[in-house]
Amino acid sequence: METGSNYIRKFILAVILFFSTHLLYAQQITTNGKPAELDIRQAGEVSVRITLKSLSFDKKFPFSPALAEHRYPDPVISLREISEPVKKQVGNLQVEVQPDPITVSVTNGKGQLVQKITFNHNGNLSFKLDDQPVLGMGEGGPEHERGANWRQQPVEFNRKGRLFKMRPRWQSGAYGSRNPVPFMIGTKGWGLFIATPWGQVDLRDKNQGTYIPWNPSKAAKHPQTAENQQRNLGKGKPPVDSIVPGLYDVFVFDAHRPARMMKDVSMLTGPAVMPPKWALGYMQSHRTLQNDRQMINIVDTFRDKRIPIDATIYLGTGFCPRGWNTEQPSFKFNPQVFRRDPKKVISDIHDRHVKFVVHMVPWDRDKLPTLHGNIPPKPGEKVDAGHIKSYWQQHIPLVKAGVDAWWPDEGDWFNLFERMERHKMYYQGPTSTKPNTRPWSLHRNGYLGIARWGGWIWSGDTQSSWKTLQTQIAVGLNYSLSLSPFWGSDIGGFYPNKDLTGELYARWFQFGAFSPSFRAHGKTWWTRLPWGWGLSKMGPLENGPNEPKVSELNNPRIEPIAKKYDDLRYKLLPYNYTLAWKARTTGMPFMRALWLQYPNDPKAARTGDEYLWGPDMLVAPIYTEGATSRDVYLPEGEWYDWWTNKKLTGGKTINRDVDLATMPIYVSAGAIIPLDPVRQYVYQKVNSSTILRIYPDADGEFTLYNDDGKSLGYLDGESEKVKISWDDETRKLTMEPFENSKDDFITGRKFRVQLVTTPIEKVVTYNGKRLEIKMN
Repeated sequence: METGSNYIRKFILAVILFFSTHLLYAQQITTNGKPAELDIRQAGEVSVRITLKSLSFDKKFPFSPALAEHRYPDPVISLREISEPVKKQVGNLQVEVQPDPITVSVTNGKGQLVQKITFNHNGNLSFKLDDQPVLGMGEGGPEHERGANWRQQPVEFNRKGRLFKMRPRWQSGAYGSRNPVPFMIGTKGWGLFIATPWGQVDLRDKNQGTYIPWNPSKAAKHPQTAENQQRNLGKGKPPVDSIVPGLYDVFVFDAHRPARMMKDVSMLTGPAVMPPKWALGYMQSHRTLQNDRQMINIVDTFRDKRIPIDATIYLGTGFCPRGWNTEQPSFKFNPQVFRRDPKKVISDIHDRHVKFVVHMVPWDRDKLPTLHGNIPPKPGEKVDAGHIKSYWQQHIPLVKAGVDAWWPDEGDWFNLFERMERHKMYYQGPTSTKPNTRPWSLHRNGYLGIARWGGWIWSGDTQSSWKTLQTQIAVGLNYSLSLSPFWGSDIGGFYPNKDLTGELYARWFQFGAFSPSFRAHGKTWWTRLPWGWGLSKMGPLENGPNEPKVSELNNPRIEPIAKKYDDLRYKLLPYNYTLAWKARTTGMPFMRALWLQYPNDPKAARTGDEYLWGPDMLVAPIYTEGATSRDVYLPEGEWYDWWTNKKLTGGKTINRDVDLATMPIYVSAGAIIPLDPVRQYVYQKVNSSTILRIYPDADGEFTLYNDDGKSLGYLDGESEKVKISWDDETRKLTMEPFENSKDDFITGRKFRVQLVTTPIEKVVTYNGKRLEIKMN
């Protein structure tokens, strides 16, 4: 029998052995060959932030323009060395760190693996892929659409299968410009945003993705001349001196419930600002202007034909022979166009309840220093020629002349930080000049985080083709998942050709009516007017011999179709404006990939040619020439045909007969869709009641939002929200206040409640208190 002293000696020896083994085999964490620290902390409700940095890096986090200022908790896991797995609860997620190489596994409360990432010894980061699609990654498609058969190539919706060099650039073709974002969304239930560093994403291996950091060493060897700036730092890359080798800042999201992930992303990158309500109306773009009388006449034609419109947009000279200004970049009105005082011309357009938007391009890279700053400047900021306040000052005379909003084009030579600064300028600048008026701007360049500056993106200079129309659906969906809620395309495509017909324009117009930005634009621009295909002339020709066929003109069928969908857009104003509020408060976009609401449906995850418009409407654009039918996948549940109210059971693909005037739209059972009378502009007062259209066979809920649509008062809660609930069993609709409201923007409004399966209709007035309506 051992004595007590023997037990003590054995215990001491075991302790010594344990600690000597630990010290002997403890792995020092390094990055880029230097001692480093790995910090893991909660980022949001369903996300964690993983930061790997050398000990010499003296900041808490690397800077990313995508991220809003936000206070993060202290790390739950903070390691400088590791000898065995470390496992801890981080917020709502379980995190395990394993050594050699450093591997971080994230699981959720149900024990489901979210993601496993590995910091490899070669400096790359690898992450787990599975058998489901990967979506997101910003806007655009392959870097080059090559070959004569590009129209026959499959559309890229699922991002797996290629190397993404992540180079933003202007691009034509079917996809348009590229604005890549390293935010990957795995439809099996994970999201991964690599905020730092800049790099490439390789998704060619079916089991493992790889992130390859950009190595700025070659660029840094060259003098930072204007030419080298554009070549090395343009196309969206951050400035060379902002790249710290070995520095990683990574966000992992649990996407098994996608809405929770989208909420986290919105919180981390800054909630979207509310657009001015007029921005949800129709916008008509113009090129090669004759004179100011023509500008007024076009607005008058919209009003005479009772085709709703809220904004006219004017291209700059140099991008067309005769635009609103002298040669771009210029802030001077073109005297060849404005025969009268420009301020009086704009006032005349305002009198017709139409906004005046102008096209702008920035200075050349070699003209001014790096774009930077805030308006007003923060303490210590150097207000030089590159400060956004200095640049904005040049816009103020245009604001005083009546210009309402901006179309900042180009800027491809700006680095990533400057692109974000430009979005910021077109938000802070207008609010500094007109403090209580919501700004609006439409850009070609952007990145995750622009929504907090009210930045909208359009897909750039696409080719007019049926393939482009199909591709733009997928482009809009991936953009909406990973860049911002605000997106649109040039209705009809930018470059006209023999493919551009009245039929293609009508189909694109239908799609445009269910895009956040509803805007027609393109060369040979008369063919982008709702009545353009009924004319006998195409107007100014700008695409040489590759113009649309003259035989396509004098077509009387197109204008009524454009008016039908323009009217529908304005009827849906209360629904659409609520979607803007939802984008702000939940991060959920207008255009929603089916996966967002049906994450457990593999077919929904693969579907990129139809989408949900908000929570309840399914839109299936027609992108085939001469189509007489369209296959539509309906997810599980009951669905109603928008046009006929016919009910169908989902979980399958159906074939819908169509004519040129019909784009398939379906509404889910339980939906409550508010519809206003048709307005000719969004701020027009109407006396008729708002319709509440109920689609039965399921319980449903819709929160109707409204504010003044113009001011920044919503930031202080000046709005009204009404929770509308449908109990299908009792056939009862309930309306009641949702949260506190400071103003009566809905109270006092009359509603016509309709049940689509019966002729029953009841008219009620909402008085700001709970109201119950029996529909039987």
